[in-house]
Amino acid sequence: MKLVIQIPCLDEEETLPQTLAELPTSIAGIDEIEVLVVDDGSSDRTAEVARASGVREVVRFPNHQGLARAFAAGLDRALQLGADIIVNTDADSQYCAEDIATLIAPILRGEAEMVIGDRDPSRLDHFSPTKRVLQRLGSWAVRQVSNTTVPDAASGFRAFSRAAALKMNVLSDFTYTLETIIQAGKKQIAVAHVPVRARPTERPSRLFSSASHYVRRSMSTLLRIYALYEPFKIFSMVGGGMLLVAAAIGLRFLYNYLSEGGAGHIQSLILAGALLVIGFLTTLIGVLADLIGRNRQLLEDILLRVRRMELRSGAEDAPPQRALPRVHEGEAQGRRRRADGLPR
Repeated sequence: MKLVIQIPCLDEEETLPQTLAELPTSIAGIDEIEVLVVDDGSSDRTAEVARASGVREVVRFPNHQGLARAFAAGLDRALQLGADIIVNTDADSQYCAEDIATLIAPILRGEAEMVIGDRDPSRLDHFSPTKRVLQRLGSWAVRQVSNTTVPDAASGFRAFSRAAALKMNVLSDFTYTLETIIQAGKKQIAVAHVPVRARPTERPSRLFSSASHYVRRSMSTLLRIYALYEPFKIFSMVGGGMLLVAAAIGLRFLYNYLSEGGAGHIQSLILAGALLVIGFLTTLIGVLADLIGRNRQLLEDILLRVRRMELRSGAEDAPPQRALPRVHEGEAQGRRRRADGLPR
């Protein structure tokens, strides 16, 4: 059982050494632990510091591409490295590395495929009252649209089984935290959460410039991802609202027409007719979007199969110097099963 700990970084040369030094070297139930650093186009010596600290796997972007893309690149590389479990953590040491064993425990027991570390933001002294309220509201919104019970949706401290990582398709260029939970809920991936410790960070966030900026981007991401997986609900609600308003205005015009002859209320009739047409077209767009969504699900299934084939081919075509001198059929079969996201 191999664990890959991935750390997305952006200008983290000062905090990365401490984070790497705290990572566990052995965990019960894990045979091998490997660290992967994803350098998101840092302007400092983040990549050099990682290699100097003993990290063998460093993925470096030539320019800054955003946390979501760095996270997705880390997942892809971790899968190529043969990870059975992938843990994502931050480079600023805000998460306690000792909690990694707690984080992956539900996956090792077969109880979950994705585990979120719950920091319990309401009790964090270094969170301002405004941030606590925003975290609570945001997590509530994510729970509603994803049908999960995750209490801390913004936590970046999370673990994925190989099967769950293969199914993740991060489309956002802002943050992966909300999107991956929604995807997990819509793709029937078993999601769990465990309590973890969190420390205050001295540096400001590099993901957003202010709380209002984070709220705007998060709400936009939330709406877009939910519309991607539930387009009919979104468009039918908008279209249905317009139809109800059109009906109300139409009934009002009918009442005035029958009681007063309708004089002076022709504008209401025109508005009701316009809303009726727009509402019908919006609902029709929802039906078409739902059909497109079904096609997207088929494409995701094809992509999943392609990923498994690529990983299986990579395991079988590995250079001799990286393989054992003699590989028994059982070991080779185990590698193929890991490539398919299946337990050994």
